[in-house]
Amino acid sequence: MAECGRKALSLLEAARCRYESLQISDDVFGESGDDSSENPFYSTSGDSNSDNYTGEADEQRAGDSGSSLSGGGPPGSVSKSQAEEDGWSDTLQDITVPPYTDTYGPAQKMAATSSALDFFQLFVPDNAIQNMVTQTNMYAKKYQERFGIDEGWRSVTVAEMKSFLGFMTSTSVQRCESVLSIWSSGFFSNSSIALKMSQARFEKILKYFHIVAFRSSQGQGSQGLYKIQPFLDSLQQSFSCSFRPSQTQVLHEPLIDEDPVFITTCTERELRKRKKRKFSLWVRQCTSTGFICQIYVHLKDGQGVDGLATLKNKPQLHSMVAKQLCHNLSGRNAIVFTGPSITSLNLFQEFQKQEIYCCGLLSTRKSDCTGLPQCMLVSTSTPQQRGQSCTMMRGNMSLISWYNKGHFRFLTNAYSPTKQGMIIKRKSGEIQCPLAVEAFAAHLSYICKYDDKYSKYFIFHKPNKTWQQVFWLTISIAINNAYILYKLSDAYHVKRYSRAQFGERLVRELLDLDECSPTQ
Repeated sequence: MAECGRKALSLLEAARCRYESLQISDDVFGESGDDSSENPFYSTSGDSNSDNYTGEADEQRAGDSGSSLSGGGPPGSVSKSQAEEDGWSDTLQDITVPPYTDTYGPAQKMAATSSALDFFQLFVPDNAIQNMVTQTNMYAKKYQERFGIDEGWRSVTVAEMKSFLGFMTSTSVQRCESVLSIWSSGFFSNSSIALKMSQARFEKILKYFHIVAFRSSQGQGSQGLYKIQPFLDSLQQSFSCSFRPSQTQVLHEPLIDEDPVFITTCTERELRKRKKRKFSLWVRQCTSTGFICQIYVHLKDGQGVDGLATLKNKPQLHSMVAKQLCHNLSGRNAIVFTGPSITSLNLFQEFQKQEIYCCGLLSTRKSDCTGLPQCMLVSTSTPQQRGQSCTMMRGNMSLISWYNKGHFRFLTNAYSPTKQGMIIKRKSGEIQCPLAVEAFAAHLSYICKYDDKYSKYFIFHKPNKTWQQVFWLTISIAINNAYILYKLSDAYHVKRYSRAQFGERLVRELLDLDECSPTQ
């Protein structure tokens, strides 16, 4: 009995040691709270049709039971005899992924005296703010030439633009119902920053605010995003230059739905009046820190920059999005985790040729099951025990069916099917599983926890124009990335700010209210 206990303990310690690289761990925002890490296969956004980390158990509850698929399996799947001809076999072999060829961590060392603004300006530097000033003044001039002089307007300055950004950013910390509440006499008023700029001046800047005032004659392809595309390109470049991600990364749609406080307090009529977002945001995210390395904005109204919007087939669309997000990962031996909407045999084989390895959760409803054996995708009527699994291989690709109160299926060429792991549950103890399942659960649970807390710090300004929605969302992402770099720097050891405190300091520095830095 004692020997069994020691063996179980050693397995647990080995499982934990494998994921010590999750550097920012549970305290990613310097705060504790409820999260969804207990179930790493949960849906990252309630209304999303594209990246829900759910397994066959949820599909069965929704009426998509294994028996309903027994007539032929999901579209594109092949019979057992055809699968054997294609090279699928029950014989398993050990595989190894070559070492990661890139270094990992911040790309530049920040001084211990660096302020919150210093980290933010790694992504939104002075020249980007100067461009906002120039474009806003150009738009205001052209607008008034067409519609008449605005007596209350004067050209905006760089200092005023920083203050404007500071007021907007304050809504991510104070959670006020409107940015204009800062100047009110109500609960969300903030007299400490309201004196920096009058409400009338703020509203004038808000009225004329632009990133790109006029469409370029060469920018016809950008269509719906032309007003923000240069900023997005600059932001992408700064993300790549400022941080080198770990070997393990995830492709998904982050949690960007309406603020939960708004959802629980507004009336049903107000909810119906809220317009649905006309875009979806996809990211490639470092699973060790939560740093978002790459973003991709897809417009839902048929306007796109590279033809993706013309694709009506969702698996094809999601495959193209994945290729866009991973275009600069070739040759590095990175491991990418994917949700059901992206996971497909054809995509993973294509990525493997580029030395990108994958581990993805499969769904018989949402995944492209082309070329996969039907016998692995349908649920049997035979009762199974928790932790039981079966695997088939084709070359380096493994198709795993694992049971835990329902069937969860994975496709991977990143983890050996001969190696075992363990899922550690707070309530139900330890559950044995293939190593690929353990790795997926460990890394995705961290990203789920990150998203749960990260969504609390979005800028709470809800404009009607799509380009403005995208802009404030990407600014929120930039601030979260700035905080991650701060936590990985020497400045964090001088003054340990939580995410909320970091946001407050950034607001005051943008408003130039005092000479503040993490050392004070």
